[in-house]
Amino acid sequence: MSPPEPASCRPGCGACCIAPSISSPIPGMPNGKPAGVRCVQLDEHNGCRIFGQPERPKVCGGLQPSSEMCGESAGQAMFFLSELERLTA
Repeated sequence: MSPPEPASCRPGCGACCIAPSISSPIPGMPNGKPAGVRCVQLDEHNGCRIFGQPERPKVCGGLQPSSEMCGESAGQAMFFLSELERLTA
């Protein structure tokens, strides 16, 4: 049996703000960010400082949590997203 679909992000995870590359500008990162680099907008609790703000990249807002992507831990999410990044590079 698979875990239920997450309704929201796992507190303290931050994998989607570290693992993937982002080619669009981010406040503080005008050229986007490479894969595996922590976004400057990720706070000390791995929450997005610009969540829900208009300056947040559309790609970030479009990435929705799912049981497949998030797995059962932040480590599983990081692995999944890193593999996805590698396979789509």
